[in-house]
Amino acid sequence: MPLITWTDALKRGIGFQDDDHEQAVVVMNALQTCSDAELPKLFDELHAHTKAHLAREDELMDRIGFFAASVHKGEHARVLTEMQAYKDKLDAGDIQTVRTYVEEIVPDWFVNHLESMDTATAMFARQHGEK
Repeated sequence: MPLITWTDALKRGIGFQDDDHEQAVVVMNALQTCSDAELPKLFDELHAHTKAHLAREDELMDRIGFFAASVHKGEHARVLTEMQAYKDKLDAGDIQTVRTYVEEIVPDWFVNHLESMDTATAMFARQHGEK
């Protein structure tokens, strides 16, 4: 997948969410062009960032009583389980499988998730006074 260009079109109007997403794009883009030696450190950074970000989104959904929180949180749990499985592959030395994951699957998931679930959550959050 080509590098993701962070633009205002990707912002959802919730400060922490937009800041976290922009940082995720920086790390995902670095993973697209890194060496095999750099990949483990960058993957660990993305994994930690994703865990922290999704926890913040889950807390937001709880705070505002988001009607589709169970579905959105379920997707968060699914992707974290998937990322851990790829972390395990990386720890076992399977760089190529993890490279394919971070170059093809992660960016596509990120954009689709942002444009669907995160958009709905942010819209609901803004209607409930979040910024």
